[in-house]
Amino acid sequence: MEGEYITVKICGKEKTYAKGTQYLELAEEYQKDFSDDIILVSVNNRLCELHNRIKKGGEVTFVTTADRAGRKAYRRSVTLLMQKALFNLLGKDVSAVRVLACISQAYYCEMPFSKAPDETFLRRLKEEMLRLASLKLPILKYSVGTDEAVELFGELGMTEKECLFRYRRSSNVNIYSLDHYKDYFYGYMAAHTGYLRYFDLALYGKGFVLKFPDKKTKEVAEFTPSVKYFDTLNRSREWGRTMGVDSVGALNNAIASGRMQEIIMVQEALMEQRVGQLAQMVASSGDRKFVMVAGPSSSGKTTFSHRLCIQLSAVGLKPHPLSLDDYYLDRDKAPRDADGKLDFECLESLDTEQFNRDMTALLRGQTVELPTFNFKSGRREYKGKRLTLGPKDLLVVEGIHGLNQKLSYMLPEESKFKIFISALTQLNIDEHNYLPTTDGRLIRRIVRDARTRNTTARETIAMWNSVRRGEENYIFPFQDSADVMFDSGLVYELSVLKAYAEPLLFHIDKNAPEYTEAKRLLKFLDYFLPVPSEEIGRNSIIREFIGGSVFPV
Repeated sequence: MEGEYITVKICGKEKTYAKGTQYLELAEEYQKDFSDDIILVSVNNRLCELHNRIKKGGEVTFVTTADRAGRKAYRRSVTLLMQKALFNLLGKDVSAVRVLACISQAYYCEMPFSKAPDETFLRRLKEEMLRLASLKLPILKYSVGTDEAVELFGELGMTEKECLFRYRRSSNVNIYSLDHYKDYFYGYMAAHTGYLRYFDLALYGKGFVLKFPDKKTKEVAEFTPSVKYFDTLNRSREWGRTMGVDSVGALNNAIASGRMQEIIMVQEALMEQRVGQLAQMVASSGDRKFVMVAGPSSSGKTTFSHRLCIQLSAVGLKPHPLSLDDYYLDRDKAPRDADGKLDFECLESLDTEQFNRDMTALLRGQTVELPTFNFKSGRREYKGKRLTLGPKDLLVVEGIHGLNQKLSYMLPEESKFKIFISALTQLNIDEHNYLPTTDGRLIRRIVRDARTRNTTARETIAMWNSVRRGEENYIFPFQDSADVMFDSGLVYELSVLKAYAEPLLFHIDKNAPEYTEAKRLLKFLDYFLPVPSEEIGRNSIIREFIGGSVFPV
């Protein structure tokens, strides 16, 4: 009968299916053509779970565990599998198990002290997870009213979720169910537990890590954590717990109760104190002429460098900020990536030879004219900015490659003090959904680049994968070579960025390839109550992104 069959386009060819056919059937039909597991589909540029059914025609694209969205769905689903296995082993005590952070292709989890894990427990947990995976149990999604969700998570002892949804503007919440275990997760899920075969568990810190595959999607990646990163993250989280703002719901409580001005002032005071301590370390570290500040995109390197310069001046030194961006090659000479796009993330995009000539000349006491890069014209310019280093002078050099020895190959190691800066977080979304630091940095960059570089949110999202690849290749491998790691994250920043980022994200056309990511970020920002920016100090790192900074950023 007419209307019972629908034509869709798959892999460039049209095929007809009965209306109501699950996308899971399509995935099983085409899986032989893919080396990685198909875990989601994209239908007319909209992500869908495999349980969804064909309702209308259009283009269907398969999303595998090698794709960014697929990898996230896989990790999310394995986390639900772990929670179900923990529930089977512990009962309602599972509510106290928290997924806190992503570290080296693994999720770091902690349990209550009375249930501190050991090797025997982790072995039992892994065995139970594998048993559940072998059963191919369906992961089901259903919608409940927000008030019902609040009541449900209160009964389950998931107080952070309960608090989170008290501020939910949407009238409904999607709940996932696995063999009667119920939970909420931020994002899409696999169709059943049979997909979830590649994982491992290991003791780490005060808890354990749930390890995942990386680029080889059917092999668990080696766990190689950064000790400095983990220690810095723990200090930040301890501050969040002390201030009573260690989850998004708790932050919203603080906003609603009028505590935010106090929290802003305390955190900014703490950051200034830590920058001052760093200045003391530099001053007492010998004759260091170059303070190298490196970190991933949108870490606040520029503002941090200026604030550090002020504190260095306060201890009697004469600092001079220098951005590695000023040593970019002219656009017509810049390298391109595998897709033929300009690659601003690789070390080869910088004129390292000129940088080393200038820095060694300064080290010898010579006067050097320093460049300035014009981002609008895409060219390096010289405007008479000259510098000579005296006994008390030093350069604060900031840029993503600052810790890479290949950048400053001509400078003696004893002349450098190395600082790695990254925007970590004191928050979790809730017990089982950690807050990705990369999302925070992406939102920072969307807001900043729209303001300072006339770059649309769509353009920023389009280049983000390239930025992330550059970070993984050129930045994070050097973080443990730093003398100090510094956290530039602010507990309140997403509540401030919300008002600036949302209009930019809403502007992205629904037919654009970047719309799916924009929609995800809008949902992410919807968790946060807004905080006005008027009371934030002009030297705050957040001012680098929203504007109004006292520094030239």
